[in-house]
Amino acid sequence: MRIYSRLLAMATDAGASKGPFRPAPAALLPPIPLYRTILRTHRKKLPVEQRLLGDMYVKAEFRAHKDIDNPVQIIGFLSEWQMYAQAIEGDTWKGEKMDKAKIDKMSDQQIGQLYELMQQIKKADAEDAEAEEAEVVVPLDDPKKSDQ
Repeated sequence: MRIYSRLLAMATDAGASKGPFRPAPAALLPPIPLYRTILRTHRKKLPVEQRLLGDMYVKAEFRAHKDIDNPVQIIGFLSEWQMYAQAIEGDTWKGEKMDKAKIDKMSDQQIGQLYELMQQIKKADAEDAEAEEAEVVVPLDDPKKSDQ
């Protein structure tokens, strides 16, 4: 990813809401500090399973975009990841739904990836529910308690 310092030094309004009270976002971080910030935020704010999944995804995305030369794509990529990091730091991501406008802009491949992620999350939730149910059933069938 080629860095254009004049683009990174300027504040951007990418993703800013239409409200008059929202402060202008800070200048974009360069790719490596942003990458480190995201991983550090994952380590501090996310549970282990979510952190592992998030770290793998972040690493893959930054690797896939490291050779991008188009400044518009670089700005879009960095601004979205910076907003993501701010959302994770502020815990505003919990229970939040995706913007329909963002979904409409996604390619078929991105929507497929999002669908696969949703399936993995549902699968993990089902496994957690089964494990939790098994933990509840085991103490009831414990032979030591029936002898007493």
